[in-house]
Amino acid sequence: MQQPTIILASGSPRRQQFLRELSLDFQVIVADIDETPHDDEAPEALARRLAESKAAAVATRLPPSTAALIIAADTVVAQAGTLLGKPADSAEATAVLQQLRNRPHQVHSSVCLLETGSKRTLTRVNSTEVQMRDYSDADVAAYVASGDPFDKAGAYAIQHPAFAPVCAVQGCISGVIGLPLADLREMLAAFGITVRATIPTICRQHTIFGCCQDAVQNP
Repeated sequence: MQQPTIILASGSPRRQQFLRELSLDFQVIVADIDETPHDDEAPEALARRLAESKAAAVATRLPPSTAALIIAADTVVAQAGTLLGKPADSAEATAVLQQLRNRPHQVHSSVCLLETGSKRTLTRVNSTEVQMRDYSDADVAAYVASGDPFDKAGAYAIQHPAFAPVCAVQGCISGVIGLPLADLREMLAAFGITVRATIPTICRQHTIFGCCQDAVQNP
């Protein structure tokens, strides 16, 4: 049986790199949706809704005869229930990073798989606790000046080598980067697609933090 075409509904370079490291052949169709949170919407619910909406939006752009498996994802950062989105400017990026400094927060990364033929969908949300280090105002200023925060929820990249804002992670490191790989592997298996790549090896290529799959791979 021929496998469906895999379509990634994301323009994120980080998610595209992860799929390449999983040795998946895929196409990219960027979903264009309204990502405005609903009133009183919980962070986990927002992450789930946006991933599902992205998958559905891309599905409507495909010819009816297309046999495809759409992978959509979204990452939501929150602190004490308050959403911290992508900063609009330097002032907002600075304020968010100062708010996060030396405190914990949560990263909720969702994945939705949608099979176009059967309309079957599968969605998961992976939540991870992240502790920021006590970085200085000068660290923040230099990082904001680099331009790196502006396309990232929470205004930071955990894998940034110079700023290195995070000191501890409890959960899925690849989810913090933007795509929980262990969840994705299990979800792909449910659609008959086997991923043979070693998840901890991929994670270690991106950060110094341990992978949530280390104990699974090395019992």
